[in-house]
Amino acid sequence: MGTNENREAGVHALPITVDYGGRALPITPTLVETERGPILIDVGPEGAVDAVRTHLRSLGYELEDIWLVLLTHHDGDHAGGLAELLEHVDAAVATHRNEAPYVTGKREPIKGDGDRYPPASVDLELTGGVRIPTLAGPMEVVDTPGHSPGHISLQFPEDGLLLAGDALVADGDGPIDGPKPEFTPNMDRALESVADLADRDIEHVVCFHGGYVDCGSEAIGEITETHRD
Repeated sequence: MGTNENREAGVHALPITVDYGGRALPITPTLVETERGPILIDVGPEGAVDAVRTHLRSLGYELEDIWLVLLTHHDGDHAGGLAELLEHVDAAVATHRNEAPYVTGKREPIKGDGDRYPPASVDLELTGGVRIPTLAGPMEVVDTPGHSPGHISLQFPEDGLLLAGDALVADGDGPIDGPKPEFTPNMDRALESVADLADRDIEHVVCFHGGYVDCGSEAIGEITETHRD
C-alpha cells in the first residue's frame, strides 16, 4: 500500500478535504497503477479535481494519464466531480450496472435532493468477479450492495487489501465500522455485504471515509456481531 509519503508501485490513497454541502469533508479517492497507466477509484464531489491533480503530480502523473475511472457507486461525494474530470481526460468510466443509470442521468440519485451533479457517460458496466490487471496484482470487483443498489468494493487478493468504498467506514469511534445507517437505504443488505467481506482474506482496508486502516477480516466480522446486539 503506497501513499504520497511512502510510495510503492501499485495502490495509493489520495486523502483530500473538500467542501461538500457547506461542510469540510475528508475523503479518500485511490490511485491504482497498471501497465497502461493509472486507474482512479472514485473522483470525489464537484470541486475535487484540483486536489486529485495535485496528488497525481506528487506521484509523477498528470490527470491526462488516467485511462479508467472506476466508481464504487453513484453518490455525489464519489461521482459528483466526474463530469469535470472528463473535461481534462480521455478516460473510460466504469461502475456497476445497477449504478450506471444514476451516473448517466437516466435516474435521479437515490440520496439526492433534486440538485444533482452533472451527468456523465458510463462506458463499462461491471459485475462481481471481474478482475482488472494492476501492478499490485489482480483487482477483483466485489458486489457489496446495500449502501446503494450496485455498490462495489475492490479486493487485491495477493496483498489482502480491500478498497471498501462506503461498504465500510473508518471515521467513527472504532477502527472500522459498517456503512452509516442514515446514508444507507438498505442497511440489512449492507450488513450482509459486510458479512461477505468478513469471509474474504482481508488484511487491511482503505475506506473512502476514514482512509487506510490496518485491520482485516476479523475486525470486519465483529461489525456484524455489533449490529446484531
